[in-house]
Amino acid sequence: MAHANDSEHAQVGHVVPLQLLFGVLAALLVLTVVTVAVTFVDLGPLNLVVALVIAVVKASLVLLYFMHLRWDRPFNAVIIISALAFVAIFIGLTLLDSYSYQADIIPGFGSQVQ
Repeated sequence: MAHANDSEHAQVGHVVPLQLLFGVLAALLVLTVVTVAVTFVDLGPLNLVVALVIAVVKASLVLLYFMHLRWDRPFNAVIIISALAFVAIFIGLTLLDSYSYQADIIPGFGSQVQ
């Protein structure tokens, strides 16, 4: 049964300009190149931190622009981005813990540490 005010509630998806989508795509491609470039630089234990920060930024861009969370209620974007940040922190802390027993797993690893 159709109501007279149904047309007031009908919504069309948010239209995003192609220029903005291509800008986000370019940013994602640049961040991908930066991610690969960071693997060639020895930052010590910061390699993991930099890689996770870049991954969170890339995931945030995809969520905000390609999944249209930027134009949704701000609360939803804050919750999802903070959840991504916490996942990155938890993974980072877990992987940082692996350094304590790395010498047992990789032969000769302990001899390189001074």
